[in-house]
Amino acid sequence: MTTIRHATPADIPLMHALIRELAEFEREPQSVKITEEQLLRDGFGPSPCYECLIAEEDSVAAGSALFFPVYSTWRGRGLHLEDLFVRPQFRGRGIGKALLSRVAAIAVEKGCAKLQWEVLDWNQPAIDFYHSIGAHMLHEWRIMRVTGDALQALASPGEVSA
Repeated sequence: MTTIRHATPADIPLMHALIRELAEFEREPQSVKITEEQLLRDGFGPSPCYECLIAEEDSVAAGSALFFPVYSTWRGRGLHLEDLFVRPQFRGRGIGKALLSRVAAIAVEKGCAKLQWEVLDWNQPAIDFYHSIGAHMLHEWRIMRVTGDALQALASPGEVSA
């Protein structure tokens, strides 16, 4: 039987392990820089930055969904699903859909106008699944990101070069 529950501070090691497993699946294991301490501070401190759901199959951790609020000047409140991950041995049992449905229910409860996420262009099974539940891909939008030294430079007035 599958159960879905909100993560607690005691789940931090599990959450970190699931994040690393997702990074392996996405062929980016070296990209995980977050620490358990950051996850604890950012998710369970006085102003949580995210929420996390844990899916369990017969009391064994099967997957997770990590999400946070976003705001649209056109639509208002929304949720961004950062990670939806189901361990390989639990795939095909409806756990991913159950996690996504629970996140959607939370979005509705919070009065959100949208639920959004990203998917890698090579992950066709995920793309097909998302289309099957009524999601649509925004082909005209591209993700922009600033990290590391470029972020530091942008944050320093007078040091930004075009």
